[in-house]
Amino acid sequence: MCGLAGSFSERACSDDERRAELHAMTRCIEHRGPDAGGVWIDASGRVGLGHRRLSILDLSEEGAQPMRSPGGRYVLAYNGEVYNHQELRADLPGVRWRGHSDTETLAAAVEAWGLRATLERSVGMFALAVWDRQREELLLARDRIGIKPLYVGRVDGGVAFASELESLARHGGFRREIDREAVALLLRYGCIPAPHAVYRAARKLRPGTILRLRTARLDEAIEEVYWSAADVAAEGQAHSFEGSPEEAVDGLDALLRRAVGDRMLADVPLGAFLSGGVDSSTVVAHMQAQSERPVRTFSIGSRDALYDEAEHAAAVAAHLGTDHTTFVVGPDDALAALPRVAARQDEPFADPSLIPTYLVSELARRDVTVALSGDGGDELFAGYNRHQWTERVWRSVRRMPRPGRRAVAAGLLAVSPGMWDRLFERAAPALPPALRQRLPGYKLHKLAGVLGAVSPLDLYERLSTQWADSGRYVRGAVGGAVLHDGAERLGDVPSQTMLLDLLRYLPDDILTKVDRASMAVSLETRVPLLDHRVVEYAWRLPLSMKLRDGQTKWALREVLYRYVPRELIERPKSGFDLPLYDWLRGPLRDWAEALLDPVQLRDEGIFDPALIRKAWEEHLAGTHTWEYQLWTVLMFQEWKQARHDVADGGGA
Repeated sequence: MCGLAGSFSERACSDDERRAELHAMTRCIEHRGPDAGGVWIDASGRVGLGHRRLSILDLSEEGAQPMRSPGGRYVLAYNGEVYNHQELRADLPGVRWRGHSDTETLAAAVEAWGLRATLERSVGMFALAVWDRQREELLLARDRIGIKPLYVGRVDGGVAFASELESLARHGGFRREIDREAVALLLRYGCIPAPHAVYRAARKLRPGTILRLRTARLDEAIEEVYWSAADVAAEGQAHSFEGSPEEAVDGLDALLRRAVGDRMLADVPLGAFLSGGVDSSTVVAHMQAQSERPVRTFSIGSRDALYDEAEHAAAVAAHLGTDHTTFVVGPDDALAALPRVAARQDEPFADPSLIPTYLVSELARRDVTVALSGDGGDELFAGYNRHQWTERVWRSVRRMPRPGRRAVAAGLLAVSPGMWDRLFERAAPALPPALRQRLPGYKLHKLAGVLGAVSPLDLYERLSTQWADSGRYVRGAVGGAVLHDGAERLGDVPSQTMLLDLLRYLPDDILTKVDRASMAVSLETRVPLLDHRVVEYAWRLPLSMKLRDGQTKWALREVLYRYVPRELIERPKSGFDLPLYDWLRGPLRDWAEALLDPVQLRDEGIFDPALIRKAWEEHLAGTHTWEYQLWTVLMFQEWKQARHDVADGGGA
């Protein structure tokens, strides 16, 4: 795993000037590649590539980057892993290989087949930059799902690109002007979805795309889609799996075993995150089944029994025979990590689970350099409540007259979230399992906000947002939703919501969180469930093999139960959560108050001070639950405060 940066200019630069530029850009991503660094500058003086290396495969100098193709036509800077690169080598006869890195394989494949054909044949995660010296063309590309990040931006006299936005912004010609619509998107979703970025001059490459630049002008770049999740979903439903459920589980089991086995290739110590849930347990079960020694597994637990899964993870680890490490985290640990996590925000990001993800990454990095993760199972196999609830709630909502909806919403909001939590806690022994929910107060207040929905997908959008009317809170912003074509092509509401999660929530929130948390401590994470062959197979499975008798992720569970007893897995999902509601009224109150100072908000000119302060005061009074919404504002403020050189033409 590595980090890359570079630039493409309209005019030639001196070698010293280009080298200084590249060093400035790569210095701030050294955590992504602490083992080595390199730069390459084209003889024309117009192009430079920089690289930071975390050595995983071929630790020798033969794996160093930037790397030339065998014939010298292409130069490659690359971040990621191509797991089938040995198979690709077998299809490249006549190449005199110098080492055994996947980078060398990619460079030779691009020279033989072209970039698109190479990516279509590659299995893995990647972000890369390729300079074609013959055509004088820059090619930027990102993997199918969006596991690895890549930013590109306008700079004076050309374009620049990098694995992290801050690296891009270190280019001397980049202008740090804040995009207020991107800030509104942050408030809406807790992250900034691709292709948007917090700076106007930058953008994220979308997953599954290649960006071609024949000139050093970003507005003339050509975007080419080589893999589309929306097309895969539609194609899967049009040609769905026709075998028996047992045959479907057999096929999934075989695919997962191969995907996990592929990702165990490394020349450095390797392990896995294990929460004890379905997804991570499935990954670890397949790892252990293919390992001659106990797999290193890592989990964090909470001192709050309501949110603790450590004992479940330990039970799964004991059954599988892994070498398991648990770190029990208390409030002090999480609070102490907050400054470190906030300092690593490359771009404002407001998913609070970034903190526990950082902590478990920090734990794993003490013993391994690579860790496998179970991310992706929820999006592929209908694991989130909203995949079931959207349609159910919509059926109830559409039958209810609008005045009735308003009355119900008012009644739900009249009781504070804390009071709802206490009421549910007292009633828990008498409630059926389906009603024993985590954070019931927050969820009931969320339900109140969706009662005005006009369609199932509108309801989903309301369920999956923080500040639905985010444009009101950001001065000069409209605050609209990010729309994705293709969901309506699918035949049922649960599949539509799963696709929207795969297109937006997974790459822009979940995978961004994992990448930033792990790379902050120089840990490579691999996600076998997001092998594109697994994704394509999952979309071929009918919905009845994902949701069955009220059970989520049916096919994935059936695979897991071949390795782990059902009783170790079948339990209410808890997960590691942070008590933000109490923290913001307690140990984080002074920190939040300083960031939400009304004079500071007014002078900066980004947020509407009156509206933000109203939400803050209601939260402190306990009359409304605004912790997740306020967290989005606080994370932006913390990010901005760490970058004193940020400038905004409208006042920042």
